[in-house]
Amino acid sequence: MALTETFNRRFAELDDHFTAMPYHQYLHGDGRFVPNGFWRKWATSADNLIRAVCGENSSHYRSFTAQFAKTSETEKSVKELYAIFAAAKDDFDGGYVFDVDLRVSGEVFGDFVALARQALSDGRKDVAAVLASAALEDALKRFAVANRLDVEGKDMQNVVNALKGASLVAGAQKSLLDAMPKLRNAAFHAEWGKLGEADVGSIIGFVEQFLLSKFSAP
Repeated sequence: MALTETFNRRFAELDDHFTAMPYHQYLHGDGRFVPNGFWRKWATSADNLIRAVCGENSSHYRSFTAQFAKTSETEKSVKELYAIFAAAKDDFDGGYVFDVDLRVSGEVFGDFVALARQALSDGRKDVAAVLASAALEDALKRFAVANRLDVEGKDMQNVVNALKGASLVAGAQKSLLDAMPKLRNAAFHAEWGKLGEADVGSIIGFVEQFLLSKFSAP
């Protein structure tokens, strides 16, 4: 199941949990309250979900955590916290939140790139070439799929052509991308004589910039 589907299901579950939350009348005074054990459990799960979906630097998450810190058991206070959750859910359902599949994939690919850069600095050029090329090819395919391009079973050159045809890469990035399939093929076919350290460095540099521009939340 894609992350988007998992998060969508969890948003719906927490929305239902909030609707079912029990309210009690104060014995002395007006108004109602929600027992701490109920609203804090819900809020903790909501906090975790919004952070995973929107990122720690998002306005949704910052607003939720700030409100969470000052929320009390009163009905008014708990519903103010829910309002922020509902806003995050509406934006996610409407497709206005950055694609979480891309963001999480970008974090994973970033680890591969870091390993590739370390390998290159350690003099293991060939290892670095394979790691960086694998990250690049998978990143290109995931980005294409996220933009509804049919690249199933296609090689890297065809994926590149599909991205260019859809105008999803442009400028200097487009020019640099043209050279990547050849370098990738050399790495995957163990044609080490065709790959110098500068070539491997260019693959790593390209993947880093591609992840920053296409896989990072705005």
